[in-house]
Amino acid sequence: MYELIQAAGDSYYIESPAKVGLIRTGEDEVCLIDSGSDKDAGRKIRQILDAHGWKLRAIYNTHSNADHIGGNSYLQKQTGCRIFAPGIECCFTRHTVLEPSFLYGGYPSSDLRHKFLMAAESNAELLSGDALPDGMEVIPLPGHFFDMVGFRTSDDAVYLADCLSSRETLEKYGVTFIYDAGAYLKTLEMVKNMEGRIFIPAHADVSEDISELAEYNIRKVHESAEKIACICTDPLSSDDVIRRVFKEYGLAVSMQQYVLVGSTVRSYLSWLKDSGELETIADDGMILWKRT
Repeated sequence: MYELIQAAGDSYYIESPAKVGLIRTGEDEVCLIDSGSDKDAGRKIRQILDAHGWKLRAIYNTHSNADHIGGNSYLQKQTGCRIFAPGIECCFTRHTVLEPSFLYGGYPSSDLRHKFLMAAESNAELLSGDALPDGMEVIPLPGHFFDMVGFRTSDDAVYLADCLSSRETLEKYGVTFIYDAGAYLKTLEMVKNMEGRIFIPAHADVSEDISELAEYNIRKVHESAEKIACICTDPLSSDDVIRRVFKEYGLAVSMQQYVLVGSTVRSYLSWLKDSGELETIADDGMILWKRT
């Protein structure tokens, strides 16, 4: 863990729970794509930088989930590097209470205000093309989170953030976190047909061909959507649908899992309603979801 691996030319990644990209931009200068899950991850990354005599100039965050920005604050304080994040992700990176608040739908209790959902705040700037090193480009990857992006380097290495889950993760959990199912499917279709020298997803194996894994993720999204639609054969509240999803997939309930799965289920319900497959019924002070 935390091994530096060369992907192609000056494009590297650090093997970790959420892979961190590292690109050499000069003889002794580098930038990072994401920063790991917490201060400890930041320390381990700093040790790699120091061992090679590299100066960290910038961190480019793909999105604002805590496991991708957790090392930001430590590395920024230690190196003075700039941090860039896309769109609304920049606000979430600067004000990290927004992630657990969004997931919960209100002010999060103390058991949601921890490093797995709420990273240390960092002074992020809005990502723009002008902020990128020469030869590096942004790839919009919406769906998993609000304005998530990936990056392509001049070595044709493609960093794909969280737009793909591994087969093992999908087989174990069945349903994985998605903010916008419709946008996510469009992203997966785009990635399935993408060309590149090497693909580096944050939570799946590095590969020279990403199409098969992308197709598997697409299939799993449709399977989850169909399962949720079937659950709604009889009118049910959101919480009842969430409870049945936990049972269907054999998931253990905790506050963290509840908000992650709950937010995902609500996103599926919205997508299914907008697609005409579900309707809502107001009944006795509740909104119920029913298959049309």
